[in-house]
Amino acid sequence: MEEDDKAGSVKKFLDLVKKSRRGKFKVYIGMSAGVGKTYRMLQEAHALLKNGIDIQIGYIETHNREETHALLHGIPLIERRKIFYKGKELEEMDVQAIINLHPEVVIVDELAHTNIEGSKNGKRWQDVADILDAGISVISAVNIQHLESMNEEIETITGIPITERITDKILETADEIVNIDLTADELIDRLKAGKIYDRSKIERALNNFFQPERILQLRELALKEVAHHLERKINVEVPKQIKLRPEKFLACISTNHQTAKIIIRKTARLASYYRSPWIVLYVQRSQEGGDRIKLDLQRHLINNFKLATELGAEVLKVKSEDVTDTITRIAAEKEVTTICIGKPHLNLFQVIMRTAIFNKLLKKISETETDLVILS
Repeated sequence: MEEDDKAGSVKKFLDLVKKSRRGKFKVYIGMSAGVGKTYRMLQEAHALLKNGIDIQIGYIETHNREETHALLHGIPLIERRKIFYKGKELEEMDVQAIINLHPEVVIVDELAHTNIEGSKNGKRWQDVADILDAGISVISAVNIQHLESMNEEIETITGIPITERITDKILETADEIVNIDLTADELIDRLKAGKIYDRSKIERALNNFFQPERILQLRELALKEVAHHLERKINVEVPKQIKLRPEKFLACISTNHQTAKIIIRKTARLASYYRSPWIVLYVQRSQEGGDRIKLDLQRHLINNFKLATELGAEVLKVKSEDVTDTITRIAAEKEVTTICIGKPHLNLFQVIMRTAIFNKLLKKISETETDLVILS
């Protein structure tokens, strides 16, 4: 027992040492392409250079925008790594070269980028995590539509599938998040002036993504995300005279994979907002055993477990015939403050409503000051 205590103490100290050595992480976030994130990063790079900071470009994408491209002059550039893939020579950010050169600060654009097959990491945000762990500070940029927990909401707004996404956790590790904000009119004026896309693409963009109502909704999401980050930072760094009850969320899912995905993403947003731990619970009844559940449902269930894990949840799979009793037991054991379930027409809610224990669930919730959130 004494040896375990010593090992635990050493591990905690090592974690503190690693944290202090970790690079600082700054993210420029925007509502869409063309708001000026890359431009601002390069402006900051010049300012840091003038102040004697060793800053270099690890990866930048100017999209041939004249004003942005001009700012590359004078900033040291780390050569990209060349990779042959399917008969073509492609380029990727050279993570190892960045770590070997070890500048004080490195600029890494396109945070949501998917790396070429065969790269050490599948995503660029994972590369950034490696660079930060090496003690190098990173300035990066991303659009709000690439945030994983907002995926379905963004697709509803834009009507466009977003394939490149980043986990919410990477933004939670940011030391600073800066919103690059423009009005819808300003952004559309930039588009019409040819400052975002080639002129041949302007008309199509105006008829699709760059519509005022869509821009306004995306702008609101970006502003909210930065506000949430600031609130989390205040909660962590500003001492509290009164200790508040720590929030903890429990997302209850069923084999209804579409509903489960919504519940997982919305609970992830709530947990992110409160900077709280959260759990995804699946109660498996005998009729959903391995030999009775359809293969496609099994696959979707596994994918939802994977999504929950990627978004930072603890995943629990419990075999029980009594869904409601299991939810209340797990909520009590895990000291959950908020239980999240689907709308009444969903499978899980129907299971609860069909049982006489639903009243007991509500009674227990009131007794323990646990909140019940029904997600649409």
